[in-house]
Amino acid sequence: TNQWFLPAVRGDIPPGCAAHGFVCDGTRILVFGGMVEYGRYSNDLYELQASRWLWKKVKPQAPSNGSPPCPRLGHSFSLYGNKCYLFGGLANESEDSNNNVPRYLNDFYELELQHGSGVVGWSIPVTKGILPSPRESHTAIVYCRKDVGSPKMYIFGGMCGCRLNDLWELDIETMTWSRPETKGTVPLPRSLHTANVIGNKMYVFGGWVPQSAGGEISAPDGEWKCTGSFSYLNLDTTEWIGLISDCQEDKSNLLPGPRAGHCAVAVGTRLYIWSGRDGYRKAWNNQVCCKDLWYLDTERPLAPSQVQLIRATTNSFQLKWDEVPTVEGYLLQLHADSPVPPAAGIPGAGIPETSVLNSQGGCSLHQSPQSLPSVPYPEMKVDHPSQTNNLIPNNVQVSLSSSSKVEGKEKVAAAENKVTQETMKNHTDATGFKESNAPSLLPVCTSSAQTSANVGELHDLDKQTVNPDASVSSTVSSTQTMVTQQAVKTESSSTNGAVVKDETSLTTFNSKSEAGEAAYVMPSTRVNTGQTNDSHSSRAPQRPPAPVKSRDRRWYDVGIFKNNTAVVSQFYLLPEETMNINSKTEGADVPDYRLLKKQDLFPGTVYRFRVAAINGCGVGPFSKISEFKTCIPGFPGAPSTVKITKSVDCIHLSWEPPASPSGNILEYSAYLAIRSTQLQENPSQLVFMRIYCGLKTSCIVTAAQLSNAHVDYSSRPAIVFRISAKNERGYGPATQVRWLQDMKTSGSK
Repeated sequence: TNQWFLPAVRGDIPPGCAAHGFVCDGTRILVFGGMVEYGRYSNDLYELQASRWLWKKVKPQAPSNGSPPCPRLGHSFSLYGNKCYLFGGLANESEDSNNNVPRYLNDFYELELQHGSGVVGWSIPVTKGILPSPRESHTAIVYCRKDVGSPKMYIFGGMCGCRLNDLWELDIETMTWSRPETKGTVPLPRSLHTANVIGNKMYVFGGWVPQSAGGEISAPDGEWKCTGSFSYLNLDTTEWIGLISDCQEDKSNLLPGPRAGHCAVAVGTRLYIWSGRDGYRKAWNNQVCCKDLWYLDTERPLAPSQVQLIRATTNSFQLKWDEVPTVEGYLLQLHADSPVPPAAGIPGAGIPETSVLNSQGGCSLHQSPQSLPSVPYPEMKVDHPSQTNNLIPNNVQVSLSSSSKVEGKEKVAAAENKVTQETMKNHTDATGFKESNAPSLLPVCTSSAQTSANVGELHDLDKQTVNPDASVSSTVSSTQTMVTQQAVKTESSSTNGAVVKDETSLTTFNSKSEAGEAAYVMPSTRVNTGQTNDSHSSRAPQRPPAPVKSRDRRWYDVGIFKNNTAVVSQFYLLPEETMNINSKTEGADVPDYRLLKKQDLFPGTVYRFRVAAINGCGVGPFSKISEFKTCIPGFPGAPSTVKITKSVDCIHLSWEPPASPSGNILEYSAYLAIRSTQLQENPSQLVFMRIYCGLKTSCIVTAAQLSNAHVDYSSRPAIVFRISAKNERGYGPATQVRWLQDMKTSGSK
């Protein structure tokens, strides 16, 4: 929202202070030291529980081998694991706060934290090597390479009578100090700058630097100025790379102005810069504080989760996917099993003037909320974020509701949801059934007839409800899954490949690789197991799937979405002259949808979806492929509002009838994923056993049945159930529920 708010804090509220140390550990914040007033410094430690906005003054134990840290300002305070590392700062040698006698520090402390809240105490680690020289207003960051597990702390710059630009490294495991050799152009000596780690890079921005025109290091009493220069250090290669030089002109105010004493924070791959003050010459005798907020996109966004299905109809899908932090929008694409004709005669579409998508790599810098034109800089692009989302096509509805409630317990929202429900594809033959091997699980779902699967995820609570109206479902398949005829071991009555008649019989799901899926056309082979397939053929004839060659399969844009939900009933056709372009290319140009024709979705058709996130650096990689089928009229919808009530020796499973029964419900079937030797050989093959068949909308799952349950670790540990309804035409889509297990519970099953 780009909106500031002032929380109503309570508890031991600390006095205002400057140049303090500050770390964030989950939802708590620790603040140490700082200047309370001129000449009077602090060594108090405060903890803020941001979830409750509760301040608490904490008193760590003193170190066993020395004194606790003295009052100071301008120190560094860095978090790694459950420990904070304090280095340096400036102390006042005088007991009289009006008589300030500065003393630069290079002492080093370690503060051990308690889990969740509170601290243990200070310690003074025994270090090897040469300590960095005393300093204040420096920066310190902690970085740990993925392939080498030893974390390192890096200290850069600071002030000790004059500004510094030296780099120091501390191996936290061995507690050894060293000065790494660097390549590239080292940034000018500076203090009151910021340093943040994103990936394997330490980004250094702003601060006080020498005023001299040639950049030479000035004498202690020389002139200094604030800078807007910007560099990063590759922490794997220790090479400095300059992004914005100190002398780079910015007449159009497209970059953050020179500043020092600002703050910067990394959120994902985005760097936010806030406030600070500009420099002044002695003749001015004043400073001006900045009140602007900027952010820098340092790389393309990560791939979103697979597309999730909320609801399917005969000619539309309601879809959702996990939000990606700090992005401007999402590009959603589909392709169908049936051939889609090119849009003949449509001129080739180019990039619209309003589009700010950058298909090249590099960084993108934005000011919020002011509007900025697109002007390229070396390795950077300046864009206005709000312009990215103006390409949402008119035919796509974006749902603003992204949360659902768990009855009597909690709210389900975004990635932190507790309940997930998917709708599984209803194919009337065993070979047509598709199922997700490793779903990326989100909030909860309701589905109408012939949805592709409702999958609900329930925590191990006494009672929980899947809300059908605000739920989010998914059938996610980076690989295609289907039930083979051989997998159905009994004469099941038109079970859509998902259910079997006999409780002791098993249904397995075989996976197909994504590479093979690219040219796969669903076969029309049918299993003669009852009247449903025949009645299906006579009552609701489908368009026979035409042979499709892999070269005829193209990805088509559904549109660009500002949010992570959409109702899709159409997609855009590509012009003939662009059909030969490989549309899987990531970061490709986005066309002007106003110049393209639209194609409606067909009933009973399988569509594959993928989504990519967009930020100022361009379009990121696409998600894994999800596959859904539009509904065929006449079959019952999936059961909804699934509840699980836990008892001492069993659980009670209940559900609501389908919202669209399309006739009389003849029976319900419930299934449990169980352990099997097949599953051990191929973890992607789920094996289900029917545990209930009848007219009631509830059943008991006994402890004996649960003891044989398979705990699925494809996402969070969960026991998997499926529930489906049958009418005169056969079984409709199944509602799959993942009952979340804690580690103790899942480990015992």
